[in-house]
Amino acid sequence: MKKAFFLFTFIMMITGFHTECKAQKPTEMCLWENGMPNNNGDISDTAKVWVYLPKKGEATGRAIVVCPGGGYQHLAMQHEGHQWAPFFANQGIATIVLKYRMPKGNPAVPVSDAEEAIRLVRRNAAEWGINSNDIGIMGSSAGGHLASTVATHVTGEGKPNFQILFYPVITMRQGVTHRGSHNNLIGEKASPETELLYSNEKQVSASTPRAFIALSNDDRSVPAANGVEYYLSLNANKVPASLHVYPTGGHGWGIRESFRYHLEVMSELRTWLKSF
Repeated sequence: MKKAFFLFTFIMMITGFHTECKAQKPTEMCLWENGMPNNNGDISDTAKVWVYLPKKGEATGRAIVVCPGGGYQHLAMQHEGHQWAPFFANQGIATIVLKYRMPKGNPAVPVSDAEEAIRLVRRNAAEWGINSNDIGIMGSSAGGHLASTVATHVTGEGKPNFQILFYPVITMRQGVTHRGSHNNLIGEKASPETELLYSNEKQVSASTPRAFIALSNDDRSVPAANGVEYYLSLNANKVPASLHVYPTGGHGWGIRESFRYHLEVMSELRTWLKSF
């Protein structure tokens, strides 16, 4: 019995989860106050954010905008979105979960939503107890493509200070990209120029923010080459980056404890977040 208790305590310590959730109840907000820019042809598709703030006195001033995946067709809002809030809150980090609009062939739609989410956090930084120079973006799968697009394409107030990518779609290059994400974002018959523009391994520069990348070697949905090539581009441009490739796990594990390497990725992410 004692062994079981100590094992449970050990797991809670290294994953950052506790029986008491340190996140406040989220505040739900519409992302755009004066009408959404761009258009995907669906007026019912609106952009929203849920703001989870850590308890007062425990906040570090850091914030993360979270972009769930779903192939730019739908959103995995729970295990790649809301369920991350307790993990970050237990480290004093604010979590802003983004429901971005689907592109339906217009990539400017989700990109503008993610960029505006970063700007929204900066506009409210003083009120929310956030350091405007410590705002990151996180994305899984197609959400990882969105996060890396913002990290490599955006300048000014919409540019994040760091990025966290889980099994990300990175390239639009034929044979390596995730076909569904490619077609939903830029269209099945996209030009080579458009494919290059949204192949984010080709858009890295010395000003790209530092990155944490995690994926599975046996991912059959999004080839591991996506995350690996992005890491190599970051490294070539002397951008601090950490790449974690797990032997198995496939795709889409998010924060699910059923992922065989769940404890490892939680521990490694916590360590990385403390490194800067």
